[in-house]
Order: sequence, then structure tokens, then C-alpha cells
Amino acid sequence: MKQFLFTSESITEGHPDKICDQIADSILDEALKQDPASKMAVEATIKDELILVYGEANTKASLDYEAIALAVMKEIGYKEDYQVLVKVNKQSNEIHQAVVHEGGELGAGDQGIMFGYACDDTPNFMPYAIEYAHRLAKRLSEVRKNSDILLPDGKTQVSVEYENDQVKRIDTIVISTQHVAHATQAEIADLVMREVIEPVMDKKFLDDRTKYLINPSGSFVVGGSFGDSGTTGRKIVVDTYGGMGRIGGGCFSSKDPSKVDRSAAYYCRYVAKNIVANKLARKCEIQVAYAIGKAKPVSIMIDTFHTGVKSDEEILAIIHQNFNFDVCNILKELDLCRPIYKATACYGHFGREEFPWEQVKKLKM
Repeated sequence: MKQFLFTSESITEGHPDKICDQIADSILDEALKQDPASKMAVEATIKDELILVYGEANTKASLDYEAIALAVMKEIGYKEDYQVLVKVNKQSNEIHQAVVHEGGELGAGDQGIMFGYACDDTPNFMPYAIEYAHRLAKRLSEVRKNSDILLPDGKTQVSVEYENDQVKRIDTIVISTQHVAHATQAEIADLVMREVIEPVMDKKFLDDRTKYLINPSGSFVVGGSFGDSGTTGRKIVVDTYGGMGRIGGGCFSSKDPSKVDRSAAYYCRYVAKNIVANKLARKCEIQVAYAIGKAKPVSIMIDTFHTGVKSDEEILAIIHQNFNFDVCNILKELDLCRPIYKATACYGHFGREEFPWEQVKKLKM
């Protein structure tokens, strides 16, 4: 289509699904801090005051799951009294033996497909809608922490109009924020427009037709786990490319880097970003697939959506010359066996320069 609208959403750290992602990745970080070889898949679910922490772990770390979960709630800003139930078992020996080979070589922690995507919409090679939805969500959380009327739960959404495959304008911005009961909708709208939207959005894409929908449902007093349930891994589109790039289906949070759902998706982003940053294409999507216990991928696919300066076959050859998708190499090259994951749990896993999979290198051609 020559002209179309595309929309992506993000959510704040106080959203119940993001609460659970943060709990899961805080547990993972503590395990990796004590034991970098930890194999973890410990998730969380929350409803009202009940937090359930559950999953599988194979680690030498001593983990106080309850204390970690309650610390996350306090850090976010929730003050209720929460009850934490824990059901964590040791990882299946069959899985462990398939993944950890003799001599320490790692195979993939599961079968599956993973995607990575990059485009030239923004300087960090992310699609425009998800990039600015994340920026709005992060700014909303910052403003909330210094506000006496806003509360932790919130969502953002940005609709972008494209013309001839280029960002033309912002059509609609939607922000929903939890608030105290005595706040008026006019107060909230004024605060959000002045302190959240105006400092964040690129004014060259705003015009007199841009629509601003702030708390379109009206009152939003009951939020967090008392307004909805939450579970680890339910926001995989928010975590990746906002729907612009495809996703493999597996979530990231809670999983140690031997789980290729996480590490290979990071590596695919790393490869795709480098293809675009090195001006081989304006857009690039990479797909890989793994079999459990096998170090090498069973397939690698590239699509540059007819934007490449070379054929996709030639670009794939350049990828093979510059990148190694073996599981051990991914962990080593990106230095993934360390406690860096709680920071990924909110505002997207991609497009943030602090993460190693976002580095750009000069490619051998």
C-alpha cells in the first residue's frame, strides 16, 4: 500500500503483565549473579494480592523468591500487602542432559523459531510506532513517580501514517493512566499532554489532524493486579517490534540465555540491525530455527522486503561471513550469562543502546 496507518502499543512497569516479567527477570538476574551457569525458567502470575512464582530451575544459587517478588512490587510503587506462593522444581534431567553436553558445550534449550527485525524509521533502527509508544510509556512512569494524582498502571499507543514506505505523520496518540480517585479527567489530560506527550513526540510529524486520546474510557482508578490479572510473557509484541516485524511465539522474560527463544531472538536483532546500519538494506528480517540440544540452527532465512542493495542471497552470504548462530557463540559474543535482564523487562528489549545485541560493527563484504 502506498499510504497506510500502522499502530503499536506499549505498557508501563505497573501493568500486571509487566509486573510478572520484572519478577521473573529479577529472579533470573539473582540466579546468574550467584551462578552464571544457572538454567532458569521461573515465571510469575498475579491477581489481586496473590503472587504465584513457579517453574523450573537448575542452579547453585540460593534464591529467596518471595523477597525478590515483594521487592519488585515495592520498587514499582505498589503498597498493598501481597502473599507469595512458590512452586519451583528442578529442571528435568532429560532436558538438562540434552542441553548441556560433555565438555561444557551448549545445545539449544528448546526447539523453536525466532525472528529479528530492523528498519530505518528511526536512528536506532526500530519501527517508529513501537519506538515512540515505548518512549511515551517510559516518560509516563517517570512523571507518575513525581505526581500526586497518577498511579503505576498505564498503556500507550501510537498510530503512524506511512506514505511510500516513509513515515509521513502521527495520526493518533492514546494514553491511559491509572490515577487517584479525586483527580479530574481534565487535570489528567493537561498533565499528560504537558509532561508526557509534548516532551517526547517529534513535532515534525504532528499536525492539526493528530488526535490525542487521554484516558478514553474515563475513570481508571482500579489498576494493577486488582484491575486485571498478569502473567509472565504475555506481551511479546510489546517486547519486540510492535507487530511490524514477525515474532516466533516464545517469550523472553524468565528464560536464561541457553533458551534460544531469548538469546537467538537477540542475536537475530543484532544481525538484522547490522545489515540495515551497514546500508545493505532499508529493512531486514531474520528467521532462525533450532532443535533442542543442537548447537547449530536448522535453518536461517533473510527478507529485506525488496529494499536491499544486493540480493537476499548475497546478503545471506555476508551474514554467514560475519555472524555465527551457534548457541555457545551467541552467549559468548553477546556476553549473555550475566545479570542484565531485569532492565529488559519494560519498554522493549530492542532499540536500547545499553544492550549488547544493539551494537553495530563494520561488516566484511
